[in-house]
Amino acid sequence: MRWLDHREPVTQALRGAIIALGNFDGFHRGHQEVAGEAIKWGHEEGRPSIIATFDPHPVRHFRPDVPPFRLTTLEQRQELYLEAGATAMLVFHFDGDLAGTSAEDFITEILIERFGAFGVVTGGDFSFGKGAKGNVELLRDFGGARGLKSRVVEAVEGKGDVVSSSRVREALRAGDPQLAAELLTRPFAIRGIVEHGDKNGRKLGYPTANLAIDTYLRPKYGVYAVTGTILSSGETLKGAANIGIRPQFEPSKELLEPYFFDFDGDLYGQEIEVAFHHFLRGEAKFARLDDLMVQMEKDCARAKELLG
Repeated sequence: MRWLDHREPVTQALRGAIIALGNFDGFHRGHQEVAGEAIKWGHEEGRPSIIATFDPHPVRHFRPDVPPFRLTTLEQRQELYLEAGATAMLVFHFDGDLAGTSAEDFITEILIERFGAFGVVTGGDFSFGKGAKGNVELLRDFGGARGLKSRVVEAVEGKGDVVSSSRVREALRAGDPQLAAELLTRPFAIRGIVEHGDKNGRKLGYPTANLAIDTYLRPKYGVYAVTGTILSSGETLKGAANIGIRPQFEPSKELLEPYFFDFDGDLYGQEIEVAFHHFLRGEAKFARLDDLMVQMEKDCARAKELLG
């Protein structure tokens, strides 16, 4: 799949595409409807379809001190967009120049002149341009007068309310990965390189693969039933993982630490993806290591039961 940069012109083969415009971080059910409309429209017109995203997220540009909130990396998004059937991913690099671009210039200079877009698809609440003054009406009227076609996909409801990235984040912070998975249509997953750690888990009989959480949203700290995928081989493993600051050990260090059942291979230096399926309990500090080991045995038994 092509990975496009909004600052660069596109090849002739990708000009005249249908572009799904949005941030599409979580690529949840609502995002999938917008992208799906662009892909379907592209097929009807015999044109390529492009799914856009912003990196960094505009919120990160305007409020750099907010806690991490990303639901996916660019690499994960690219794979999701490819799976959906898009031709390419377009990354808008959100910086001062893009933030200062007027909505009208965004339409004429970027969408029409630089990309030669035939049409765009957005959600009903999509905003863009300096001061977020651009909206679906401007795309329809100002863009339409200049030959740019547009379609709007209305919000999708699920589990009693509109599906949104905010709801996904709220569910994860509340320790409800199952609701998050229903809204996303897949489990929330953190991807990273396995690092060497303090070997505390190995000493306790539960060797873990340590991953930094980086810019991902922090789910509720605690223990989860998880699956892990080794990206180099595609092998999938079942396990239990702690995410948090490890209150049992000093010094405190924020990590994701999955322990995979029936696996004794070497994962150091490998990239894995850990998917969160069930919340088991919150983080806790035990009076004795023996008590922790008893609880870990219970956690693993429960995770095995839940994962089938």
